[in-house]
Amino acid sequence: MNMSKKIFLLSVFILFISAVRADEPVRFKASAPSTVVLDEPFQLVYSVNANGRDLRLPEIKNFDLLAGPFTSTMQSSEYVNGRMTSSVENSYTYTIQAQKTGTFTIPSATIVVNGQKYVSNGLSIKVLPPDKASQRSSQQGGGTASGGVSRPSAGGSSSQSVSNDNIFIRANVTKTNVYEQEAILVTYKLYSVLDVNQIQNKKMPDFNGFLKQEIDQPQNKQLSMEHYNGRNYGTAVLYQVLLYPQHSGKIKIDDAVFQANIRVQNRTQVRSIFDDFFDSYSNVNKTITVPGVVVNVNSLPANKPASFNGTVGHFTINSTISSQKVRTNDAVTLRMTIAGSGNMKLIKTPDIKFPDGFEAYDPKVTNNFKTNSSGVSGSKTIEFMFIPRHSGSYEIPSTEISYFDVQDKAYKTLKTPTYQIDVEKGVGGDNNSAVVSNYVDKEDVKQLAKDIRYIQTDNIKLTRENEPLAGTVTGWLMFLLPLLLAAVLFVFFRKQARENADIRFMKNKRANKVAVKRLKLAQKLLSQGNKDKFYDEVLKAVWNYLGDKLSIPVASLTKENVAIELTERGVDDELYQRLVNVLNTCEFARYAPNSGQQEMGNLYDETIDVISKLEETTKRK
Repeated sequence: MNMSKKIFLLSVFILFISAVRADEPVRFKASAPSTVVLDEPFQLVYSVNANGRDLRLPEIKNFDLLAGPFTSTMQSSEYVNGRMTSSVENSYTYTIQAQKTGTFTIPSATIVVNGQKYVSNGLSIKVLPPDKASQRSSQQGGGTASGGVSRPSAGGSSSQSVSNDNIFIRANVTKTNVYEQEAILVTYKLYSVLDVNQIQNKKMPDFNGFLKQEIDQPQNKQLSMEHYNGRNYGTAVLYQVLLYPQHSGKIKIDDAVFQANIRVQNRTQVRSIFDDFFDSYSNVNKTITVPGVVVNVNSLPANKPASFNGTVGHFTINSTISSQKVRTNDAVTLRMTIAGSGNMKLIKTPDIKFPDGFEAYDPKVTNNFKTNSSGVSGSKTIEFMFIPRHSGSYEIPSTEISYFDVQDKAYKTLKTPTYQIDVEKGVGGDNNSAVVSNYVDKEDVKQLAKDIRYIQTDNIKLTRENEPLAGTVTGWLMFLLPLLLAAVLFVFFRKQARENADIRFMKNKRANKVAVKRLKLAQKLLSQGNKDKFYDEVLKAVWNYLGDKLSIPVASLTKENVAIELTERGVDDELYQRLVNVLNTCEFARYAPNSGQQEMGNLYDETIDVISKLEETTKRK
C-alpha cells in the first residue's frame, strides 16, 4: 500500500470517529409571492431538503400553468467543531399566471421521501388588477419610465422633479370617531413606484391629547404590492402608533414630515447607439408632508359604576383558590386572572377585604401584555397570599372590576365568586406569633418555626465523595492527549503535503516502486514467451526509472545526460556499463532471431540487479 492510500485511509478513519452527520427532519415547503399582478407570470417553487420522488401538485384553480417543473439541486457540507454536517436542497419551479383578480389559495402538494409521503404548506395569493397608468403611458409612448414614473432632468436634485403621484405617504387611521380611552391605530405608509434609497422621519406629531404606545417595526423593511387609485405601488409601513384619547372633543393629529432619498434615471439626449446601454442615474431628495387627521372623541356615558377606573375594551375574569380547608398558620393563595384586549395598563389591582384574624401580604402581580397593530392584549395575574391565624369558618368576599365595552357601548362589571374557608387548629394552636416579611410561595411559608435541624446521634454511614475529574491527573490527560494527537497529525499531514507538492521529490521517491511494477508485468510477458512486448516493457521500466530517479525530463533523457547525473551521484563505471548493456540489449534483442527464453530470463535478472544496486548507491549518497 503506497503512502497516498495510507494518508487517505487515515483521514477517513479520523473523520469517521470524530464526525457526525446531522440528520435534519424532512422539510417540504411551497413558496410564491403573496401579491401578484393580473396577466404577469410568477414562480411557484416547491423545495425539499432531501431526495424525493413522485411530486404531485394539487388542482390549481384560478391560475394557468405556463411552464415547469424546472428542477435544481444544491448540496453543501461543512466541518465545524468536530462535526460534519451535510445538506441537500431540491427545488421544483413552476411558472403560473393568474386568471382574474381576487385572493385565492393554492392547496398543499405531496412528495415521497424514503417511502414516506410529506405534505407541503398551502399558499394564499392576492391578485391585483393591472396598473392603468402604466398601460396608458406605454400606449402613448415616450416621456415616462417603467411603471409610469417621470424621469427628472439630468443632474437635477430638486424634489420638484419627482411627481407626488409617484411617491407619497398616507396616514391611515383605523377610526376617526371613538370613545375616550378607546384605542386607535395610526399607520404611516409609503407608496412608491420609484427606487427609494432611504427614508427617515423629519418631524413627527406630538400626539397631544393622546396616550401613545409605539409599535416596533423591522429595521429592514420589505416592499409589498398594493393597488391604490388605479396604480400598483410598492408599499412599506414606516411608523405605527396606538393612541388612547384622554379627553372628549375634536383632537387634531398634526402633520408629519418625512425626507426621502430617491434613485431616478436621468433624461439625456441620445447621441449614439451606446446611450441606450449606459443609462445614468441621480439621487434626488424629496420632502414628503403627510396631512394631519382630526379625531372626534366621544365622552363615556354618565352612569359609571363605582368600580370603573377608565378601563375600555373587552375583558374576562377568572379566579381560583389553593385550598378551602386548611389549618392555622397554613398559607393560602387566591389567584385572579384578568384577560382581554384594550387599555390593560389602566387595570387596577382589586382590593379584597380579608376577615379579621387573617394575615394578608402584598399581592404579587404578573403582567403578560402583547402590543401589536390590533392593540394591547394579554392577561394580568394577581396572587393574594394570606395566613389564617385562628380556627373557625370564614368568608372571603367577592371583588369586582368594571370596564366600558366598545362593542356593546355599555359598562360591564366582572365579579369573582365568594369563597368559604374552614380553618382547623394547627400543631402550634391559635395565635402563632410567627410573621412572614416576604413570600414566594406556599412551600416557603410552611417552613416557619421549622428551620432548626438537630444533631444526629445514631450510627452514621460515611461514603467517600466522588472526586471531580477537573484538576486531577486523569482530567489533565483527557484534556492534553487529544491536543497532542491533533498536533502530531498536523505535523504529519503538513509534512506529507509539503512532500506531495514537491513533484521532483515524489517522482524520485516512487521511482523504484514504479520500476518494480513494470518489471512484474515484464515477468508475466516472459512466462508467456511474448518477446517483443517483454523487451519493450523492460526498456520502459529502465528509462522511466532513470527519468524519475534523476529528475531528468523526457525530452532530455539520453545516455549522455544519464551518465553525467550518475557520475555526480557516485555511481561507478562498472555499474553504469552494466546499465548501458541492459539498454542496448533491449533495443537490439527484438530484432535478433535467436533470442530465446533463456536470454530473456537472463536480461530480466540482470535488470533487477542493476536497478537494485543503483537504488542502494543513490540512497547512500
